[in-house]
Amino acid sequence: MSELLARVLASAERDGPVTDIRVGTHWTIVAAELPGGPGAGLASTQSVHGAEHGTPAVRDAGRLIGRSARELAGWVQSNQLTERSIGFAALNALIQVDEAQCVDLNAGDLITARGAGHSVAIVGHFPFVEQVRAAARQCWVLELNPGPGDVPASLAAEVLPQADVVALTGMTLVNGTFDSLHALCRPDAYTLLLGATTPLSPLFFDLGLSAISGTILTDIPAALLAVSQAATFRQIPGRRLVTMLRPAGEA
Repeated sequence: MSELLARVLASAERDGPVTDIRVGTHWTIVAAELPGGPGAGLASTQSVHGAEHGTPAVRDAGRLIGRSARELAGWVQSNQLTERSIGFAALNALIQVDEAQCVDLNAGDLITARGAGHSVAIVGHFPFVEQVRAAARQCWVLELNPGPGDVPASLAAEVLPQADVVALTGMTLVNGTFDSLHALCRPDAYTLLLGATTPLSPLFFDLGLSAISGTILTDIPAALLAVSQAATFRQIPGRRLVTMLRPAGEA
């Protein structure tokens, strides 16, 4: 994955100074002044637990405004979880999404349509889970902290090879589990990467993914304010849910 992330970062040719960073309870947002106007990106906040008291989770915290957005995007490969969250948010701010390749399609609706009558595995408990369960022949939801009806994430090696449709949360990119989970999917499975953390880059299709669902921020000031007040995803205003579909005929 590190090689692909390097390619995604290299493909984001814009750069500019970071104008704001908010590391909220649920989401991290990075805003930057870029050629063509301001940009901003989201990523799931990953917190460090069990670190020695006083050990910083983010290097130079409090002194990041004005830094190069590309420099912070390089943190996608940091050894520190919270820095990786900042890195993915910065990367998402830099990517100039080709909206001609996108459709206004919620990942939940896509998974429901593709999973109807089939076996579906979803990594992460999303609000649309019950919708998918109603349509699918079998639906597993893999969770680190499983709720009612969920399956422990430790059973991924048993569940994912059985699924006709697999939905992987973009959070797996931040916590470093994407590679191992993706390797468990059948080659013929319909696989998609979803969530606001997901970089909307067609380079992910090189991994064989069928679809990439992410978020474009349309009201940056409102999103910054909401994230800083511990907003959940649905509480963040000014967001557009879009999906890139792998072009027909691509392997």
